[in-house]
Amino acid sequence: MTDTSAPFKMLDEAAIAAAALRRDPYDYCFVENAMPQRLKEEVLGDAPTIPERGSYALPDLQHGPHFGAVVQDLMSDRFRHLVEAKFDIDLSKRPACIVMMGNTSGHYNEGYAHPDSPHKIITVLVGFTRAWPYERGRLRVLRSKNRNDYAFEFAPEFGHMLMFRVSDHSWHGFLPQKGQRKSLQLCYVDSEWYVRKEYARHSLSAYAKSVPLLRKAIDWAPRRLPGGR
Repeated sequence: MTDTSAPFKMLDEAAIAAAALRRDPYDYCFVENAMPQRLKEEVLGDAPTIPERGSYALPDLQHGPHFGAVVQDLMSDRFRHLVEAKFDIDLSKRPACIVMMGNTSGHYNEGYAHPDSPHKIITVLVGFTRAWPYERGRLRVLRSKNRNDYAFEFAPEFGHMLMFRVSDHSWHGFLPQKGQRKSLQLCYVDSEWYVRKEYARHSLSAYAKSVPLLRKAIDWAPRRLPGGR
């Protein structure tokens, strides 16, 4: 974590602090402009290139200084304090990890409804897509396992931020849509062990996706949870 007293370089602190916490169907908060739009081109120009579908551990990706400054803000104590105030929770002993998604294939097995791992405490999503003109592919805050039973939709566009408290009913997912769908996921989790496990798992997955035959198998492997729709 960085110095909590240092002001943000990229994030809009006032916009994040002012965004309302919504409690139906679970605790979540949407920030339309968590970063000023004037930073869009320089940040997107520095964002990682992600070769395949699925999630990649941030330490495995290359990026430039403007994108790095966003990550520095997100990993700071100052940002953590904003999240703590929003959700009335102490995260001081909860480590954070970051993974990124860059593309979706539109296959049936993407976007299945799930509540997130019980090892996760708060999930923060930040969009880095230049534009998302599609009706499908928007992350849905769900009332149930049914992906059509939703309360809110999050387009993964630059500056959009969605954060939510993880619970056994924090269902979310999206309808499959092929496209460049670049977003960052920061999670406060219960242990450093889980951070290491997540990074190792995503690193192994990234290697498998770099091998053509393994990538094909991964693309068509079932991922939908039992009962999910």
